[in-house]
Amino acid sequence: MNAAALPTLPEVLGLLARAPNVTDGVTSVFDRIGPSIESARLALEFADGSKLPIVWRDPTSVGAALPSTPGQLPVVTAAGVVATLVVHREQPFSPTEHHQLAAVADLFAVALARDAQLEDLQRELTARVQEVAHQRAFMECVVDSLPDGLHVVDRDYRIHAWNHKRETGLQGVARTAAIGRTIFEVLHRQPAALLKREFDEVFASGRLQQFQMESSAFGEPRTFRISKIPMRMGGGPVTHVITIGEDITDWKAALDRTAQSEKLAALGQLAAGVMHEINNPLATIAACAESLALQQELGAPATPPTELLRIIDLEVQRCKKIVNGLLDFARPKPAHRELFDLDEVVQQSLFLLQHHPRFKRVKLVMELAGSGQAMVHGDADQLVQVLIALAMNALDATPEGGRVVIRTSTARADDGRSLAQLDVEDDGPGIPRTLQAKVFEPFFTTKPPGQGTGLGLAICYGIVNDHGGQLELVSPEGAGAVFRVSLPTSTAP
Repeated sequence: MNAAALPTLPEVLGLLARAPNVTDGVTSVFDRIGPSIESARLALEFADGSKLPIVWRDPTSVGAALPSTPGQLPVVTAAGVVATLVVHREQPFSPTEHHQLAAVADLFAVALARDAQLEDLQRELTARVQEVAHQRAFMECVVDSLPDGLHVVDRDYRIHAWNHKRETGLQGVARTAAIGRTIFEVLHRQPAALLKREFDEVFASGRLQQFQMESSAFGEPRTFRISKIPMRMGGGPVTHVITIGEDITDWKAALDRTAQSEKLAALGQLAAGVMHEINNPLATIAACAESLALQQELGAPATPPTELLRIIDLEVQRCKKIVNGLLDFARPKPAHRELFDLDEVVQQSLFLLQHHPRFKRVKLVMELAGSGQAMVHGDADQLVQVLIALAMNALDATPEGGRVVIRTSTARADDGRSLAQLDVEDDGPGIPRTLQAKVFEPFFTTKPPGQGTGLGLAICYGIVNDHGGQLELVSPEGAGAVFRVSLPTSTAP
């Protein structure tokens, strides 16, 4: 203990200096012989280097305060008698000197009490620091144990967290080389301007952003779902963005296999109508061929052969177009995202659907937004599959003579984003309210046994979600069904 640390001790020194004949030449008061207040010793140090101890209480002693006797005064705090101030002198102490020494003992008591409080605070601070360090180490261990890559950036795009997964792979970066640097200095998978736009959108909107990307960072092509999560400190504005890269290669492969199975099932339903549609041009081709053969026998053509050949070519092209459309729909394709018009998706889907026999007994109404109005960035083939599945469900629900409406439009989301919407509406019996929450669950179906796998809407939901959109049932009970696909519009890939 020194005079600078505890302001009480200068008062002690001053009082001792003013007390005549109590001590000669007291230069300092010190302690800290021992780890705690119970085992410490205090002493007065003189100019000649000698020390006069303040005798510490025996920690095993308890009871009332020690009596105050000349030259030996108890130092009393709230905890009781903690020490005895002993002053040696040959001459006896006068009452005045005794009172002065008692005042010194009281000042020592204040100093010791403050010292005890400081020690308690120091112990508490040490415990808190250790607790914080433990929690920090625990959270770092949790983050490092994640199988997915994770990093966190602030509004200046500087990296504050970088887990162990981000250190692995061919493109891994050590944590020490990433923390404190900007994300643009560390990640080079895409242009800095595009990467900045991804973060800016999350900071501005405060919404989760998700997209898929292909990467060979681990040696072979893998598919990752990138999630950018807004982080708020104390419920205020977004201060950081957490980015998680989840390897979904196996999941996506399984989803693609299931989607392909559903596509082939839909193709099977279309086959009967397509075969009927092909029979008509085949009959025309057969008639033309028969006419050519007859003319060759008779030698007197009623119709010029060139005209018959032209008709045959037209019908062959018609058959080819139908078959190619089916093959194109059925053939597995790698994911390919580009800018496309939602109206074109409708036209492509209807080319296949128009051959379905059930389309002959309902009225089809198209209400399109107009060329170039509903532009979307994504996989057009996947959206064709979604529309065909929704339209087939509408055909199943619509009675003969009923109406199916396919509508494209644009709208504004609640957060101001521009949306392209695709509605498929029927005037069937609708879906009971008790079942509406389940329609997108895998293996759930309202169709009779044997007429549906229950995977169609679940697959559609996954495809739309992967495009950053939403598939929902927006119709009231008993008024037909309206399934709405909402996708963010785009002007650039």
